[in-house]
Parts: sequence; structure tokens; C-alpha cells
Amino acid sequence: MKNWCSGIGRLFLLVELLSVVAMAAGPASGFKFRTESIPGATVTDIFGVNNSNVAVGSYVDGRGVRHGFMASGRKLTTLDDPKGSNTYCFGINNLGAVVGYYATPNFSAQAFLYQNGTFTDIGPAGAVGSQALGINDSGEINGNFSDSNGGGHGFLFSNGTYTTIDVPGAVFTLGGGINNAGILTEVWLDSDGDAESSMYDGTTFTTINVPGAESSSAGAINSSNDIVFSWEDSSDGYHGALLHAGKFYNFDEPNGDRTFGYGINDHRVIVGSYRPTGTQSNTGFAATP
Repeated sequence: MKNWCSGIGRLFLLVELLSVVAMAAGPASGFKFRTESIPGATVTDIFGVNNSNVAVGSYVDGRGVRHGFMASGRKLTTLDDPKGSNTYCFGINNLGAVVGYYATPNFSAQAFLYQNGTFTDIGPAGAVGSQALGINDSGEINGNFSDSNGGGHGFLFSNGTYTTIDVPGAVFTLGGGINNAGILTEVWLDSDGDAESSMYDGTTFTTINVPGAESSSAGAINSSNDIVFSWEDSSDGYHGALLHAGKFYNFDEPNGDRTFGYGINDHRVIVGSYRPTGTQSNTGFAATP
């Protein structure tokens, strides 16, 4: 794998806690992209990155088998939960703890925490499926689960306790990222089946949809409350966006026709996936604004 984000300067920007979201999207200004792919993989999806530029994601090998991975510089570590198949690694904190999910033998999603070389199943009691999507340096985890009635809810795992999160008005709450202040992003489905997004500080939900988007899915949130998005336009086009200091900045990988933003660290290194023009499979990217 190519050396992660070599030559990219660390950017330290202080941003006030978001209280009002700007209503106008900013221009796609100056994003610098670098393609990142797993050697020999037919698909590479990058979902998370920490402050040491250690990335996590999922790839499909030449035999069509999906694996989770962690990548640091030129070192690639495949992370496959031994209890199932199709491992997805979604979030990584600055201590190297990884969260994600895998498919059980009965094809249900099962959330996991990978820490100190060990996979541990996580999820609220009674859940029939679960996914872990974000983890902060305190070990708090943001994710989602399905109940026995087919309902979908978010969850926060903190200090050994699970708290159910349901965004008001949501049909399903899907979870998202979490930063070291405990602020969460929550993707949720409305009554039309479109994805919307909120920021949650433990008390108040603040809607943070990309202006003009048909669907708006927030991913990771960093310590400056910068948030990265994937969003869909009215023509079924897919794009990325960065919410920074109350303004949205849209971006598209210039060599692709679909761009998905998933992860961001405190140096504003953004990771995600895009579909190169003329192909049908994703590959990964790292970018800085």
C-alpha cells in the first residue's frame, strides 16, 4: 500500500462548537486527493483514520472475499473477525482500537471491538444485528442495532453501559462518528426513506444536512467538530462534503464519478472511497482541503 498521506502537512485549526449550521454550501475549494488502494484488491473502501494517519477499512480480494484491514505507512494488517465473514473496519481511535462489524454464519451483522490483538463482540442485549461505526480515545462507541420487531436504533456504549439513541422523527437511527468530547453524528432515515443527519451532544439533536442534498449521511467528527459527509443529489450522483466552522464545502475526487466521504482526523485528513470513471468498483482516497 502507498505510504499514507506522505508530504501532507498537519493542519491545526481551532473551530468553535457548532451551534448554527450555515444554509449555503461553500465551493469545492482546493481539495488535494491521493488514491489509496490495497495491492491486488478489486475493491477498496476506507472508512476511518486516526491522528497518526493509521487507516481502517475493507477490501475485496481477487477471489471475491471481503476483509477488514488496518494500514499504517506501507504496513498492511488484515483484520478478519474469526467468528464470521465479510469484516468491515469502520473506526479507529488514537490508541489503535478498531470498531466495525462482520457477518455471522446466519448472515446477521455483529458489531465488534478489536483491541490489543483481540476481537470482542459488542452490542445491546437482545439485539438481532449490530454495527459499530465510531470510537473515541475514551473507548466510547457509536453504532446501531436492530431489535426483534425490526426496528433500528442507534446506541452509545460508554463505561460498560449501552444507551439507545433515537433521533426524533426518525424511522431508523443508524449511528455515525464520535469525538473526544463525546459529540456524536447520527445518520437517520426519514419517512420517505431518505438519509438525514444530526449532531448530538447528549442533550440536543441539531440537523446538519448538506444543503440541497436528496440524502445526507454524516460520517466521522473530529475534535474541532469538523464533519465529513457522503451525499446524494437529485440526479443520483454521489459526492463528499466537509462541514467546517459552520459552512459546507463539497468535494469530488477528480478521477471518479462517485465520491464518498467517511473519515476525518484532527489534522483534517479526510478518507473515503470513489468509483474511478469507467469502472464499477470503488477504490480509496485520502484528501486534505
